[in-house]
Amino acid sequence: VYFVQEAAEKLAAEGISCEVIDLRTLVPLDWDTIKASVEKTHNLLVVEEGVKRGGIGAELTAHVIEELYDELDSPVGRVAGLNICSPFSPPLEDVNFPQVADSIAAVKRQLNR
Repeated sequence: VYFVQEAAEKLAAEGISCEVIDLRTLVPLDWDTIKASVEKTHNLLVVEEGVKRGGIGAELTAHVIEELYDELDSPVGRVAGLNICSPFSPPLEDVNFPQVADSIAAVKRQLNR
């Protein structure tokens, strides 16, 4: 979450407001917080360090689309790790796992900025 919070701070400096939700647990899922945020912002960007394919972000995205489709102004955006085994070397981790710049670019893309 630290890199997402850093991205939100940098975006705020550019006049772009973001809500960061840190899902501490998946069961139970804090659906009320997610729903309230989507209803308020009409957007959702799911960021996770896990792989994009078959991860919790994919499941969360599907659930939001099923339940809150009419609330969304744009498709749900996703930022995730590459679909490879997690590396152990810091330079490879930097390539595999999402970085601050990835989240910033995804927010701007979602807002057409």
